[in-house]
Amino acid sequence: MPSSTGAKKEKPMPKKSLAHFEKRLLDERKRVVKELGSYGEAFGATLQSADGNLSSYSFHMADQGTDAMEREKAFLFASSEGRFLWHIDEALRRLYRSPQTFGKCHSCGEEIDFDRLDALPHARLCFTCKQREEDAKK
Repeated sequence: MPSSTGAKKEKPMPKKSLAHFEKRLLDERKRVVKELGSYGEAFGATLQSADGNLSSYSFHMADQGTDAMEREKAFLFASSEGRFLWHIDEALRRLYRSPQTFGKCHSCGEEIDFDRLDALPHARLCFTCKQREEDAKK
């Protein structure tokens, strides 16, 4: 379906490059989902299944502290991976919905450097705009 907007003609990314980034994103997505699955198993495992005791509670305060710390650490890693998965899914949506603009900076509209996009296929900003965003946060 032809575009009805009068926007300037943008040179789309070559199909070979789009396929490369799609594969990178799908591979990253698979890795993150697998990682999240392992955290889910850690959350689902009871202490009883872990050490064979009939009780699911630790009897020693140090064990309770260690257990709580391990659960908190697993939660933090899982929430970080969950945010990363969201960014990957958003990049896949951008790639599928408008492949002609994938790889363009959301701030300035310039092409995102191939090396940056290869390292971070979910990147929305070019290096310059990302640096500017980071500097503004300081």
